[in-house]
Amino acid sequence: MKERASLVDKGFWSSGHWPTLLTALLYFDFCFAVWVLNGAMAPFISQDFGLTPAEKGFMVSVPVFAGALMRFPLGVLAQYIGRKWAAQLEMGTICAALVVGYYFVDSYKGVLAMGVMLGIAGASFGVALSLGSGWYPPRYKGLAMGIAGAGNSGAVLAVLFAPPLAAQYGWKTVYGLSIIPMALAMLLLGLFAKEPLDQEKKPLGDYLKVLVDRDAWIFNLLYMLTFGGYIGLTSFLPTLFHDHYGIPKAEIGRYSAVIIVMASILRIGGGWLADRLGGIRLLRWLSVAIVVCTAAAAALPSNPWVMVAILVLCFSAMGAGNGAVFQLVPLRFPLTTAVAGSLIGEVGALAGGFLPNAMGLGKQYMGSFTPGFLSGTLLAVCVLISLKLVMKSWTTTWVGEGGVALPERRHREPLDRAGLPGETRGPRREHPACEPRSIP
Repeated sequence: MKERASLVDKGFWSSGHWPTLLTALLYFDFCFAVWVLNGAMAPFISQDFGLTPAEKGFMVSVPVFAGALMRFPLGVLAQYIGRKWAAQLEMGTICAALVVGYYFVDSYKGVLAMGVMLGIAGASFGVALSLGSGWYPPRYKGLAMGIAGAGNSGAVLAVLFAPPLAAQYGWKTVYGLSIIPMALAMLLLGLFAKEPLDQEKKPLGDYLKVLVDRDAWIFNLLYMLTFGGYIGLTSFLPTLFHDHYGIPKAEIGRYSAVIIVMASILRIGGGWLADRLGGIRLLRWLSVAIVVCTAAAAALPSNPWVMVAILVLCFSAMGAGNGAVFQLVPLRFPLTTAVAGSLIGEVGALAGGFLPNAMGLGKQYMGSFTPGFLSGTLLAVCVLISLKLVMKSWTTTWVGEGGVALPERRHREPLDRAGLPGETRGPRREHPACEPRSIP
């Protein structure tokens, strides 16, 4: 009890290693900005190459798909070489890719190839969140994950700065300029981050067990809605406001930025609320809000600022939902968070890649962006049904009522049927993540 009281007295920042958390946030933030560059510059690129709506949607979706597919392999690599070294390796590769984009991209096919390379930046998700939150105890996991995950605010940097820079200097120059913040993040992470102790090395087969874990796939569905919807719409917002509302290319950032920034702020708030109210309970409320907002957006209001207001509410719910999902993930997978988080982030981002395509195809063949928004409504309904089905089993094995973390001293691993990688059947034992440890 004394130890628990001491932890409360010290508060959140003193309970973990804050330089690691903040440099992980910066790493994720700049990676996210690079990841969505093609989406932010889509009106300029499409004008240069005379793209159809379907081609625009596909071009925007390529980095999203590529980043999604790279997330799980990078998460597995991080389990072996460490999250800090995996992040350094990734950022160095991104800098090399941006050099290639600046000097060699001069066709639509080149833009698609560049989209694959930009996907490297999108792979940062699981590593950044696991690295940033790794020093923090279970009771603060939601807040720590929310702060690290607020790096998706990098999309704001992209939509605010990329269009005017592209208008002034050309869109290819933006690739070159993006090397500067990426190199800065790489330097700061190398200097100040410390590798957390909350993981253990296992055979590759043990890590891959997460691929067939039921709970992991429920998390995948949740993240398809909250993050897939976020990244898909974020990538497509410049095209939506330019093509549907006629907003000038250099001004689309001011319409998009306020929407995106709310998701980033509410991701932190969602993690904080999930720590206190429970991630399951919070996700149910947020899913209802997303059903309402996506249905309203599907009506395509004639005033662009009405659409902005609707999407602010929708993105706020998605951002808070991101925080709520990743309050639960480290409680369920405490020693393999990087791998589980990378899988969940991968599937969620893949769903985001489908959304720009749905938008583009709907516009080309049905004359409207409505089908893309309605696909989000349907997914939110599926999430509500899934949460109803699993809530009882989750709250009787590895998490408390509503999804709050069990007290550290009493927090137990779930039974074998819940499927933690490397777990064997037998009596419950004290959870390794709940053991006291020193923080350098």
